[in-house]
Amino acid sequence: MSIEISIIICTYNREQYIYRTLEHIAGNPFPAERFEIVLVNNNSTDHTESECQRFRETYPSLNFHYVMEVKQGLSHARNRGIRESRGETLVFLDDDAFAEGDYLQRLSSYLHSYPDAAAFGGKITPLFESGQTPPWLGKWSYSWVSALDKGTQVCLFKGKSYPIGANMGIKRHAVPAGEFNIALGRNKNNLMGGEEKDIFNRIKAAQGKIYYFPRLRVTHVIPERRTTREYIRQLAEGVGRSERLRTQGISRCAYLKSLLMEGVKWGATLLLWVRYAIGGTPQKGNMLVYFRRYVSKYLWCSKL
Repeated sequence: MSIEISIIICTYNREQYIYRTLEHIAGNPFPAERFEIVLVNNNSTDHTESECQRFRETYPSLNFHYVMEVKQGLSHARNRGIRESRGETLVFLDDDAFAEGDYLQRLSSYLHSYPDAAAFGGKITPLFESGQTPPWLGKWSYSWVSALDKGTQVCLFKGKSYPIGANMGIKRHAVPAGEFNIALGRNKNNLMGGEEKDIFNRIKAAQGKIYYFPRLRVTHVIPERRTTREYIRQLAEGVGRSERLRTQGISRCAYLKSLLMEGVKWGATLLLWVRYAIGGTPQKGNMLVYFRRYVSKYLWCSKL
């Protein structure tokens, strides 16, 4: 029986969680001959490699492929995972995202029910290491912690919405030429993003359908440092910088359009700030303004 599903996990210095991430997949009662795990180590300097070896020894019957990608950066690692994999369905999970026990069965069922899916994403629930939900977290900042919840019904990602990298997938035949844009994406502690938005926009441009599968669920660990004001600033800078590079790489018109949209987003941000202030949760509005400020700064200025 051929491999149907390839689970691609790219990792960098995640010794604390990588074994648990892999173990959650191994715990799925899904035929081992129908899926594989491709682990791409992107130059980790901790004990990630030994944790992967421990997993291999614990689950020798699984199709587990461990590779090292020396070109630094998440896009390089994801592209290596695509090339090393064999399945028609490519699933990308973060190295600290824990799939539910029937993840693979549900995915297989969804793919059977929606054969026209070019790509897909599922629900991502944040698990805060501190045990406390940050007071600034709200509907409009949910994605900052790589969380996603579009409800209980299957639906399409329309317009400017798209899956989040902690729990997403693409059919091999729908992967665009060039795969993930290596000019974008995180690189060690650099929070540059945009590679997911870029590839899903190209899939949509090719008339590919991107589905939200609500029962395709993972829990995603959020370290305490990712809830700090400093981290949010770095994240916003990365968003602004990546959007500038992405749109300038398309055309001058695309970049000017992104500047116009940024102005629209400022208007919406200020309205939300007023709403949160009136509602008694000003910290949510204040963080939205803080985030938007740094996105704009790095979107507008190419010298930063």
